[in-house]
Amino acid sequence: MAESAADRIRKTIDSNRIVIYMKGTPSFPMCGFSAATIEVFNELGVPYETVDVLTDPEIRDGIKRFSDWPTIPQVYINGQFIGGCDIVREMHANGELQPLVQGALQ
Repeated sequence: MAESAADRIRKTIDSNRIVIYMKGTPSFPMCGFSAATIEVFNELGVPYETVDVLTDPEIRDGIKRFSDWPTIPQVYINGQFIGGCDIVREMHANGELQPLVQGALQ
């Protein structure tokens, strides 16, 4: 039996400390919000995993239901949904994101 989208999402989030569900890839983001989110994590210089929702319609729809959040990108740190581009950029600007990320990587 094939895994559901929610099961695949949970497995990815549980097995990576930082996961970004995005449109495109870090080297070729397919929307400005995804690009801006990747830029923040690249600036922090930390490892992260990405999932390109454009390659899998089940994941693209499933991640929105999983988080109850209507937009992509979506960022998860230590299994917790953090938010999208605007939230991540705001947290980075006010100094909240780096300690959260560093805590996740310890």
